Amino acid sequence: MSVSGKIASIKDVALAAGVSVATVSRVLSNGPVSDALRKRVEDAVRATGYRPNLSARRLRSQHSQTIGLVVSDIRNPFFTAVSRAVEDAAYRAGMRVILCNSDENPEREELYLRLMQEERITGLIFAPTRAMLDRLDGLDLDFPVVLIDRNAPTGRHDAVVLDNPRAAALLVEHLHAQGYRRIAGLFGNTSTTGQERHEGYQAAMTVRGLTPAARFLAPHADAAEAAVVEWMGQRDRPEAFIVSNSLFLMGVVKAARRLKLTIPDGIAVAGFDNEPWTELVGPGLTVIEQPVQDIGQSAMALLFERLEAPDRPSRRLVLGGTCVVRGSTAARMADAD
Repeated sequence: MSVSGKIASIKDVALAAGVSVATVSRVLSNGPVSDALRKRVEDAVRATGYRPNLSARRLRSQHSQTIGLVVSDIRNPFFTAVSRAVEDAAYRAGMRVILCNSDENPEREELYLRLMQEERITGLIFAPTRAMLDRLDGLDLDFPVVLIDRNAPTGRHDAVVLDNPRAAALLVEHLHAQGYRRIAGLFGNTSTTGQERHEGYQAAMTVRGLTPAARFLAPHADAAEAAVVEWMGQRDRPEAFIVSNSLFLMGVVKAARRLKLTIPDGIAVAGFDNEPWTELVGPGLTVIEQPVQDIGQSAMALLFERLEAPDRPSRRLVLGGTCVVRGSTAARMADAD
């Protein structure tokens, strides 16, 4: 409560701090800002008496102070890390989180969306399947939705995504520079993420005069292992694999061991998500490191902004990845077959 007796809003904080509402949201969700800017906003929060965990609009409609979080596969370390970032931001805002794992199953997604309605959540952070994305705009939901890791075709909902085409192209560029030419790709078949990474891979291969060779698989390590074992039995077998998630990385490593192939001499591999185990396997695995902390925090910041300004235009934040080069993509010997 401010000195005037009026309930302070996030706009009051922004005015007092001399910053934008988006900057206040980033500070409240512990997003990336300078120390000096963070102090200005925090001082303004104390001066105005703003309560970041309370939204008068939501209280009047009797919504709970609960964030829903539906991820596609909690076994995927990427979603584990993003979930942690979301929960941390929610905790700082005095809110709780309901976490659900859809296992890339549209029927389970529908079940969990009904659950979120029944729980009267304040807002939802969602990594939907491609099938659900096609239907999302037509659903009658009484809470705002922020998408993570998935792009909606209409752009109606706020979203935080990686620049997937560019990230996949970085891997092709790196492998090509290391002397690899027969570069195969394994991509998930249930999400827009796999589709976008395939597009980046295909474009980067084509511009270099290389022939793309891609397969779309269910996002499980066993599926990737089976595909690699079968592929490596062919006459013109790949020299290297690019894979679209860390579960596929595990599958390629398992296939290499099963075939008694060393990495990278027998098979080179690069993929996504800089998990701790990726630097411990063989010579270490080359990966795209995603800014998972920023993804989770930015999603919460967008959700807070949406609660304060329900009618504002949707925003889509596209974040960059970093290529972490390790021994799994060491330079190919000129006389290798």
